[in-house]
Amino acid sequence: MTKCVLDIGNCGPDHSSIRTMLANNFEVQLLQADATQDALAKLADNPVDLILVNRKLDVDYSDGTDVIAAIKADKRFKDIPIMLITNLEEHQAAAIALGAVPGFGKLALRAPATIQLLAKYLVSK
Repeated sequence: MTKCVLDIGNCGPDHSSIRTMLANNFEVQLLQADATQDALAKLADNPVDLILVNRKLDVDYSDGTDVIAAIKADKRFKDIPIMLITNLEEHQAAAIALGAVPGFGKLALRAPATIQLLAKYLVSK
């Protein structure tokens, strides 16, 4: 069963790397959004199993935790797991405090631990 992932705030090359990693390891459809408003629109139009948010949005360098807070505040989407993509533990902790699940950093994109972490949400049971 194909899962759907929404990638928010990553630049083209990083989105491509994420797409490749996900396609090589899971049966997924990957959607992309630049910021909060288009992310909320994509969520309203598509059933999403996992949301990935970049720590700093490529479009305006705003904070990805603001996107997480907005999504978690919307009762339609609050139960969808969200991961912050960051190599910095303090930002990961801030995202978890907002209701995100533990995420990963781009330096660990292809690490077995990252694949295992994503499998919790992307492998059909």
